[in-house]
Amino acid sequence: MWRCGLKAKALAVFLLAVSIPGFAQHNQTADSSPANQATGTSLTIYNSDLAVARTMIDLDLKRGSSEVTTTQVTRQLEPDSVVLRDPSGSRVIDILEQNYDAAVIDQDALLRHFEGQTIDFQNLLYRSDQEGQRLVTTPGKIVRAPSPGISPMIEVDGKLQFQLPGIPVFPASIDGLLLKPTLRWQIFSDSAAHFPAELSYLTHGFTWNATYNVVASGEEASTSGDERMDMVGWVTISNNSGTDFTDAKVKLMAGNVATAPPPPRPMFRAMAGMLTMDQAAPSPVTQKSFDDFHLYDLNRQVTLKDRETKQIEFIRASAIPVTRRYIYDGAENLPGPIGEGVYTQLEFGSASGKQVHVEQEFINSKKNHLGMPLPAGTMRFYRRDADGQMEFVGENAINHTPEDEKVKLTTGSAFDVTGERKRTNFKVNNQEHVIDESYSITVKNAKDKPVNVDVVEHLFRAANWDIVEKSIAFEKRDSSTIAFPVTVPAHSSQDVSYTVHYSWQ
Repeated sequence: MWRCGLKAKALAVFLLAVSIPGFAQHNQTADSSPANQATGTSLTIYNSDLAVARTMIDLDLKRGSSEVTTTQVTRQLEPDSVVLRDPSGSRVIDILEQNYDAAVIDQDALLRHFEGQTIDFQNLLYRSDQEGQRLVTTPGKIVRAPSPGISPMIEVDGKLQFQLPGIPVFPASIDGLLLKPTLRWQIFSDSAAHFPAELSYLTHGFTWNATYNVVASGEEASTSGDERMDMVGWVTISNNSGTDFTDAKVKLMAGNVATAPPPPRPMFRAMAGMLTMDQAAPSPVTQKSFDDFHLYDLNRQVTLKDRETKQIEFIRASAIPVTRRYIYDGAENLPGPIGEGVYTQLEFGSASGKQVHVEQEFINSKKNHLGMPLPAGTMRFYRRDADGQMEFVGENAINHTPEDEKVKLTTGSAFDVTGERKRTNFKVNNQEHVIDESYSITVKNAKDKPVNVDVVEHLFRAANWDIVEKSIAFEKRDSSTIAFPVTVPAHSSQDVSYTVHYSWQ
């Protein structure tokens, strides 16, 4: 049975996560990998600064109590998420006590260790004569070691100073100080046992995100806005955990996973306990639905060094049908929810801008040579110039996009397509609770070919409205938004006008 020196909630976490693999070390220095490295590890990395780390190790226990330690853990490990188990299920690992120490040795830690003692400080002194520079050693007593917001206090030749008198020099061997974060267990066994063990834990310090590069041919889109584009998707993985992970099997979890303020993290604990996927052999990145999320498997071993950012291609598609749309949404000073009666005021909705936005739109479907659920990230668009050179033409963020859903994002404003919007009439009758408002809109096209533009208008003054006059047909987008689709000839303009009648009780 479990006998662990953690809280009852942490024990529940252990039981939920009992199926996750990991690694450990016997007290006789059983680490076979280089210092501060985790080898043979698998990682599941989330979007939100979190990962599940797990690795197999060889565990050698003696009869009775054994002290088992490992230094192959990160500086950002969550101690109450740790699970140590026999993967075969034939043995119960009876943990009497667990300790985690992340107080890794550094200069400030050593100065605190030697507080009240005298050590040597070294400086290079430069001389004006032929001797050049020489190393000078100055003894100094550490009266007060540095700490956050507090400067050190060093006694040199009977005088105090508030800075180090040089580079501190410490003894080569110091007991009780750690070079790396360390997990330490006291494990009880009825008999000597030697078997592979698993250690799993949650750690911060890992992030990943997706980036998509979409390349169009040298030709502009047709009058309808339809064209074919190629896409290459990359995942960018960053390791700031304080530990190198060598030849790790990496999976990426996409989705908005809820997190609770630590401690504890119950949703993560339960989820971590289920992350025991079979290791697939194919080399391309594959994905599968997992709970309410999507799990992407890189299907290859990856080395992630501490403070390293690595990019891996995960999707490639050609000839994706993409539609370019021009959107003129000219109103600039629409009111927010700021009080009753404000919508009858003249100034709101009168100001307008000239920019016509460029929108790119496609369906994430197998028919369009895609179909893999696309994790949230940045999508960048490029176009080849007449000389074959790729030029950047805009970017924007996309949300997690399931299969067969539409991707629609704004990539900039058109240079040669502009709009102008004027209010031509505004009449309020507060007694009858009605407003009549009219607008005249002009879209200009300086291109050498026609363009299709959606002229978008927001009917914000009242929930009840009716278009009583219009120059062309419109589309109702939602309860307060309409759009007039127009085709603007090359080097020409197109006018749109309408009158809306509002009423309220």
